[in-house]
This record gives sequence, structure tokens and C-alpha cells, in this order.
Amino acid sequence: MNAIQHLKKVFMFGIGVKRWILLLLGGITMTALGLALGLLKFFLVTETPIAFGIIEILVIFAAGISLVIMAVVGLSGTLLAPYRRHQPGSIVDAVYSHSRRQKGIKVVAIGGGTGLPASLRGLKSVTNNITAVVTVADDGGSSGRLRREMGVLPPGDLRNNIAALADDESLMTRLFQYRFSTGDLNGHAFGNLFISALSGVTGSLETALIETERVLNIQGRVLPSTMTDVNLAAEIYLPSENRTVTVEGESSISDIGGQIQRIWLMPEKVAAYQGAVRAILDADLIVIGPGSLYTSIIPNLLVREITEALRATNAYKVYVCNIAQQPGETDDYTAAEHVFALERHIGRGVFQAVIANNVYLSGEGENRNTRYVLPAPEHHEILQRYDVYYTDLIDIQRPWRHDPEKLGRAIMTLSESERKRVALIKPALAVS
Repeated sequence: MNAIQHLKKVFMFGIGVKRWILLLLGGITMTALGLALGLLKFFLVTETPIAFGIIEILVIFAAGISLVIMAVVGLSGTLLAPYRRHQPGSIVDAVYSHSRRQKGIKVVAIGGGTGLPASLRGLKSVTNNITAVVTVADDGGSSGRLRREMGVLPPGDLRNNIAALADDESLMTRLFQYRFSTGDLNGHAFGNLFISALSGVTGSLETALIETERVLNIQGRVLPSTMTDVNLAAEIYLPSENRTVTVEGESSISDIGGQIQRIWLMPEKVAAYQGAVRAILDADLIVIGPGSLYTSIIPNLLVREITEALRATNAYKVYVCNIAQQPGETDDYTAAEHVFALERHIGRGVFQAVIANNVYLSGEGENRNTRYVLPAPEHHEILQRYDVYYTDLIDIQRPWRHDPEKLGRAIMTLSESERKRVALIKPALAVS
């Protein structure tokens, strides 16, 4: 469509644009007239005095400015209306909020499952520059069925984190998270079907994710850690039988009920998704977790290029420890055991700080079966290697999970403290 056709549409009857343009032209004319009369009044020396007094000139100028403001606000509202039907608040508030988030720091959050969305929800009010890097090793539930039947990468963890970056109250977000409870689709989440179908239509998961993010208008990106079809395997010690077994399949690992010694990917050497690598290298802040330690977090870090990028980046890196122990994965783990498990698989020095909860509610109601992850013992060696920050992270309604707002504040507090510390160190290094 050429420019003339676009112009004809703008000036069509009933579109609501012409009135604001005319008002704007009138306001500009009155403003220019007031300014011209003022200049003539004060700077042009003539025998014939200007008929307008100072008060009249100021009134003309002020009226012109007022009309310009009214026209700009009205025109903006008309032009932006189709893009903000579900955006609450005024246009000014929406633009200010969007501008502030666009200038926010670049964050990468690594994990999967139902844990990582807490980090994303806590950070999306601060910045739009969020990239979630998510595991694709899931083989259970709806994701596992789609993986086996359609040959697609499991969409469940991707779906959960896309929804976390979208508007929680949006009808589209609720639809995306809707799970069928009857018929052949029983157990499937609509979002899983949507992503899988888009992968088939577009020919790639990458394009499907871009289109899904556009539909939900999310604040950030969600990327797989790898595009390779991978499975998870684990070596598990069974104390009751005094033997070690090997288990294949992410959904089977926590069902064994033993002590996980190590996990690995099958195949072990897989290429990282390069978009995820670039995001890590370009980040200001990297958040690892929360989530299932062995089945959501570590699988991402077993992709060699992901861990190499984490070591190479200049970003501040924080590990978020789970609030509750996870049966079959982290029974009797303290915060120290979580860190040791990460070190066993990826070595030391990948992250600098640990955030952990230090509030434990009494065992009542739904909380009665919650077993909390306790702090590392005093003078423990991990306290010498990492900055460990304890604070209240509990969601009062679901005390085994993180409260997104509390977690977001804790992450940003640590990040801002680190930036101030670096800002003080750099001048000192330059002088020395």
C-alpha cells in the first residue's frame, strides 16, 4: 500500500484524527501569532503602536499552547487506542512504565519448570530486557506426550516461562495456561498444543517462540538452552538396598526415592542454542533458579557452551536456592548441599552469590508437609566462597514457593550493591 492510500485512510470520515490535526494546526497558529505579537511589541520600534496589550498577547500565546497540548494528547490517544485496549491506566503512565523498563538492566534467568517463573515475575516490573533460558529435557505429562507423538521439543517449561513474562490477568495468558480435563486432550495444556502446532506450521521451534511471544506481548524472551532432542539420565544411590542404579528419563528420576549422585544429558555433547549464549555474554545480571535442582536447573548447565558463556561473561551471577526440599531430589539438603551439587556438575566459580530463604512457617494446613531448606551451618566453607544472602522469600499462600515480589527485591538489592561496589573499585584500580 502506497503513501497516498495511507494518507486517505488517515483522513477518512469518523476515524477521529482530523479533528485533532485541525486543533493542533489551530494551536500552532495561535502560539506563533502570540509569539510574533510579543516580538513586535518589545523589539520592533515603529510609529504605529501594536493594538494588542501585553495581557492579550499572553492570553493568545497561552491559549495556543493549551490547544497544542490538548491536540497532542487526543491524537496520541486515538492513534494508540488499538494497541492498548488491555493496558490499564493512563497513556502517560503506560509510556513512562514502558520507557523505564526498556532502560532496565539486561537479565538472563536460567532454569525451568514452575520455579523460574517466580524470578521472571519479580523482575519484569523492573526491566523488559529479560531472557529466560529453559531446559528441554522434560519427558513427562503433556510435554512428554507431545514429544513422543509429534517429535517436537517439550514445550511445557517454555510455556510456563512465556506465561510468566506476559500479563497474568490477560485472557490470552489464562487461555495459554488452560489445561484440558476430559477427552483425548485430557492433561494437555493449551499453550503446549499452541507452541507445538506453530512449530509445525512455521517449520521451527525458534519461529514458533517468536510468534507466541508476539501473541502474548511478553516483556522479554524465552529461549531453549539447546535445540537438540536430549534426555536426562541419573546415577542414584539406594540406601535401603545399598546399591547404585542408573535411571533414564527426567520424569523417572525423582520417583526412585534414592540419593542422586550425578546427572548427565543423553547425548552428553550437545550444541547450545546460540541465542541463549549471546544473551548470557551480553547480560548485566544472571539469575540461576529457583526450580528443581537436578531436573530443571542443572540440565541447562550441562550444555557445555552455556557454562562456558557463564564463566566468560562479565555479568553478576546469582543462584537462587529453593525454599523447600524436593522429595526424590533434595531430601535433607541445606543451602550448602544445593551449592555442592552445582559444584559437582559444573565446578566452582560459575556464580558469585547465593540468595536463600530464612523464614519458616509453622506446619499447619497445606504447609504441614513442607520441609524447608535450612541455611548452611555457621562457618561452612561455602560462606568463604560465595556471598550468601538470607532473607524472607516465602509466598504466604504457598509457603513452599517463592514470592515473586520478595524475590525480585532481593535480586535487585544484591545487583545494585554489586554495581555500587564495582563503581567504587574501578577508580581505585585506575589510580593504582
